[in-house]
Amino acid sequence: MTEIKNKPEVLAPAGNLEKLKMAIRYGADAVYIGGQAYGLRSRAGNFSYEEMAEGVAFAHARGAKVFVAANMVTHEGDAGGADAFFKTLQSIGIDAVIISDPAMITICAQAAPGLAIHLSTQASATNYKTLEFWKSLGLERVVLAREVGIEEIREMRRHTDIEIEAFVHGAMCIAYSGRCTLSNHMVNRDANRGGCAQSCRWKYDLFDMDEGEARSHIQDGEPFSMSAVDLAMLRHLPDMIDAGVNSLKIEGRMKSIHYVSTVANVYRNAVDAYCKDPEHFRFDPAWEEEIWKVAQRDLSTGFYYGVPGEKEQLFGKPRKIPKYTFAAQVLDYNPETHLATLEQRNNFGVGEEVEFYGPGFVHFKQTVRDLWNEDGEPIDRAPNPMMTVTMTVDAPVEPYFLMRKK
Repeated sequence: MTEIKNKPEVLAPAGNLEKLKMAIRYGADAVYIGGQAYGLRSRAGNFSYEEMAEGVAFAHARGAKVFVAANMVTHEGDAGGADAFFKTLQSIGIDAVIISDPAMITICAQAAPGLAIHLSTQASATNYKTLEFWKSLGLERVVLAREVGIEEIREMRRHTDIEIEAFVHGAMCIAYSGRCTLSNHMVNRDANRGGCAQSCRWKYDLFDMDEGEARSHIQDGEPFSMSAVDLAMLRHLPDMIDAGVNSLKIEGRMKSIHYVSTVANVYRNAVDAYCKDPEHFRFDPAWEEEIWKVAQRDLSTGFYYGVPGEKEQLFGKPRKIPKYTFAAQVLDYNPETHLATLEQRNNFGVGEEVEFYGPGFVHFKQTVRDLWNEDGEPIDRAPNPMMTVTMTVDAPVEPYFLMRKK
């Protein structure tokens, strides 16, 4: 048995402090977050400096890292205050910043020398000479363009030792490396400065035009979007690891803790299994089954094994995906009475089948047989958001285990 010593990092998204902590509890080696300026996710929760400090303390106490995305494309005036921003991140203990704009890279390097800089995927790094160029400027890591294939990654690794980060799961952008102006045109929100309205995911109809006026539909069936299905490299992690990828990146800073915990849990388990014994590794179908519980769209391998075709686009009637609802989070458990105290997140009640899951890929299903409210009174349902309830569970649980229902 030959164990892989340089195990790649599992890098998870964290739109807010709760998601950061959940991602790390569920196996992420590192998380990436956004500050309240200079990023591309203005509608994510994003972090104040105080929240960053708390997140860094939590992560570092558990051997994990925190990266901050400051990857907007700056127009004149956009970079004001960036020097103080990077200095503050360095003083807080942020492990690295993710930047795409050369101006911001220069500001960061001058204002906060020693703060690690990772090149954002927005910068479209697609060959080893580009990686070597950024290495020569002092960058420690490059997040590859999402249009790169697996053989291209192998070629890069043969020619450079800079750290390589690549996306393995999550939403894909229909525009090349995210350089889209649809949102600018549709709603005057600049996608490359944090305001993307995701116009590509809207539903559109086709019309026959007669002298500038719509005359009739020329398309039957489902409206179409201009969007791609999501990326999932779960079945192909051995290829990513063997190609020399140092960091396996999960997309989704605007996703829920249900999504973040589930995907981090799956990729942690799969990466550990392969690296422990690559020669005898067997893919576990339960990993894929778990991923579908939080999938929003169909899944593909993106550009890794060729140029995506029609099946990788959201055309026609969408595939029916099982819908699972995040129902509650475990606050406490009494092993003597087998009672779990839960914080409700979505309506559930007696008689419904639910599933508990926790770090380390622990799962079990059961039927809700009883419920009590905070006053110890029996109830049939937990209808109120964030209410505290108690129920009997069929197996031990721990704080921060999550419960969902189909």
